Amino acid sequence: MSEHSNHRLFTPILIAGCLILMISFAIRASFGLFQIPIAEEFGWMRSEFSMAIAIQNLAWGIGQPIFGAIAEKFGDKRAIVLGAVVYALGLVLSSVAITPGAHQMLEVLVGFGIAGTGFGVILAVIGRSASHRHRSLALGIATAAGSAGQVIGPPAADILLRSMNWSSVFVIFAGCIIAVLVVLPLMGKNEIIQREQIRASMGDTLLQAFKDPTYSMIFLGFFSCGFQLAFITAHFPAFVAEMCSSIPGNSVFRSIGITSTTALGAFSIAIIGFANIFGTIAAGALGHYFPKKYLLAIIYTLRTIASAAFILVPMTPTSVVVFSIVMGSLWLATVPLTSGLIAHIYGLRYMGTLYGIVFFSHQLGSFLGVWLGGVMYDLYQSYSVVWWVGVGVGAFSALVHLPVRESPRPALATT
Repeated sequence: MSEHSNHRLFTPILIAGCLILMISFAIRASFGLFQIPIAEEFGWMRSEFSMAIAIQNLAWGIGQPIFGAIAEKFGDKRAIVLGAVVYALGLVLSSVAITPGAHQMLEVLVGFGIAGTGFGVILAVIGRSASHRHRSLALGIATAAGSAGQVIGPPAADILLRSMNWSSVFVIFAGCIIAVLVVLPLMGKNEIIQREQIRASMGDTLLQAFKDPTYSMIFLGFFSCGFQLAFITAHFPAFVAEMCSSIPGNSVFRSIGITSTTALGAFSIAIIGFANIFGTIAAGALGHYFPKKYLLAIIYTLRTIASAAFILVPMTPTSVVVFSIVMGSLWLATVPLTSGLIAHIYGLRYMGTLYGIVFFSHQLGSFLGVWLGGVMYDLYQSYSVVWWVGVGVGAFSALVHLPVRESPRPALATT
């Protein structure tokens, strides 16, 4: 890479990374729309498909540091190709699964596929390729690409589900994730770190990070992000469809084609993704000028307030849209700040692995958010308990970031 290209913001690597993230997250963000069709076809309880999505999120978290290490040892492209193939295989096999256990086990493949085509690998590539001046903003733009996928994924899934069964949609999605690999040449040459250096220093690097209280606080703080986001992604469409008042006649919602609360649920996920395009870019830009730990504390505080206010007022189509805009602007804004914080403190060499381990905490939260949502719904026919748990863990994350020591560790942060 030339010195000139290194100082540009929009490089081929950034563009390719954004496209891969967009398609990967378009598919992932659509899974909540399959809750009702799959449950109705097989007569499953809500918790059974919720467990499948929960396992997907947990597998994503487990796979993230693994794919980060694969990328650092064998090259970024190989890790991404492997992720896409595993992703597609999981989707195709899931399309013919007819039991809850089969769906739940196959979601392990889908989760690992998301790990190979998601934030851990792609953000590390972009972080290493960007100049210090552009790094935070570039990470924000890449994260926003995932949000763009959230804009197009659920509505596309909703349209497809109106004309074909859910299993056919899974197969189409598998083709999409393989097709996106055509942009892989834009990622440039694989820059494989010398394996001797990895064997000599990765263990020491991880050990020093694990012993650092700051790393532990970042790990714990990312838990609530996963809990809130996965719960909303998996359950919000069904929550809106069942709890929202009907769409009023002659309303602005009907004028744009939203004639049912089911369509409103899909539309709300798209709104969240659209708002987050701006939120993540803004967070990435601000991360270059202000301490990232304080920005993270502010984001978690605002999420906590927005979630509490939403559940306390009567749900209407208007309140759903307002909440979606507010939460969307904060949705993935934590990702460029958290990944940028790790790069700033611990350096770029093992950013993929270190971020992947922190992301595992995010996915533990995701697992619990999705699973508890299904279990509590089956027990009480309500999501209220899990919603308030999300409020509580959000407040915890706001507090736990405040003591973070945001300064490079001399022994680790070699860029």
